[in-house]
Amino acid sequence: MQNNQRDQKALYENYYGYALKVIFRYVYRYEKAVDVANDGFVKVFRNIHRFQYEQAENVEMILMGWMRTIMVNTAIDHLRKNNFLPEIGAINENIWLEDKSSSSDQALLYKELISEVKNLPPSYRLVFNMYIIDGFTHQEIANQLGISVGTSKSNLSKARVLLQKFLKKSNDEAIVCRS
Repeated sequence: MQNNQRDQKALYENYYGYALKVIFRYVYRYEKAVDVANDGFVKVFRNIHRFQYEQAENVEMILMGWMRTIMVNTAIDHLRKNNFLPEIGAINENIWLEDKSSSSDQALLYKELISEVKNLPPSYRLVFNMYIIDGFTHQEIANQLGISVGTSKSNLSKARVLLQKFLKKSNDEAIVCRS
């Protein structure tokens, strides 16, 4: 908060990976995601004086939530500048948190499901990520994207329908394979 470059460097190095994981859910090209992360950190450092917390024992968790919001907003700004064009390119599978205790079948289904999320139309994927993954409300999504609350709800519903169809198809294929 005192503009100390050493502390800024430490914050950047400690949370850079976290920032990239958040941004990769929106921006799939590594080079662009790095640029967005750097832009996000500039915003973090410019606005660190606005960061507030009440309980010192929860400061890291609160800081990460505050930074996540900045990174998501920066990624959305990037997408908006590019007219929400879907990003093309490989996405690092490690950016999605995965339960290491799950079975190999569950892990495979998880990766397939994430692949399907990435294949959603851009507007559906954006609302799905913001609502389901990042916990934004429909009003916050509408404000961020310049759409109505109804459109946000509709896009989420359509994303869920597409993903449910995929899950049903995967389940049906698994049943056939076991027979």
